[in-house]
Amino acid sequence: MIKCIAVDDEPLALTQVSSYISRVPFLELIKSCSDAFEAMQLLSEQKIDLMFIDINMPDLNGLDFVRSLPESPLIVFTTAYSEYAIDGYKVDAVDYLLKPFSFQDLFRAAEKARHRYEYLKQAQTPTLTDNIEINTPQIETDGSLFVKSDYRIVRITINDIKYIEGMSEYVRIFLANETKPIISLLSMKKLEEMLPASHFLRVHRSYIVNMQKIVEVSRLRIIFDKNTYIPIGDNYKDKFNEYINGRSITPK
Repeated sequence: MIKCIAVDDEPLALTQVSSYISRVPFLELIKSCSDAFEAMQLLSEQKIDLMFIDINMPDLNGLDFVRSLPESPLIVFTTAYSEYAIDGYKVDAVDYLLKPFSFQDLFRAAEKARHRYEYLKQAQTPTLTDNIEINTPQIETDGSLFVKSDYRIVRITINDIKYIEGMSEYVRIFLANETKPIISLLSMKKLEEMLPASHFLRVHRSYIVNMQKIVEVSRLRIIFDKNTYIPIGDNYKDKFNEYINGRSITPK
């Protein structure tokens, strides 16, 4: 069972989401909280796997609360305001439910959370391949590295990497000409230190990109193709602009 809590300052909304959660067979509702401070107290007392939380709350809103947590459970945001969607995903939310939402909407979000929960749990379970030390991958002389993904060890050519997305305890490595990413329990910080700075740059808290794969840059977004956009974080834009400007042809 996945232990979860619901957080919402609106009593009717809190009652509804709590009722929906009670109908999901793999969720265990530990408590319904009327504000972020009540949830904060509970999180300090016991481990919670998943939190359904409203964004627009007084005193301490859901986004700021999640950002303040040193170790966050899986998050599903609920709100009546669609403009918060992008911010929700920036803090690695599993899903974003726009009020009013149905039981089916919540169930789909719960399924996403279950898949991520099971992956993280599996990644922390010792397997036969754990005897091979690859927690800190090393680049081979041919420009490749070995990465553990599920029960496999995969060789990746670093020049094929388009970008890397950090997702809490693990990363998703997106490769050129591959539709599905390679998911691995790795540290973004270690990957950033290991990958050659001449090609790879951290452009956001959640993204490292292969600068040679960029097609276009527009309005602080990196464009790889018509379906793939990477945001450039405020803390990284100066370094990114320095890199781009140093390799751009400018008019006289």
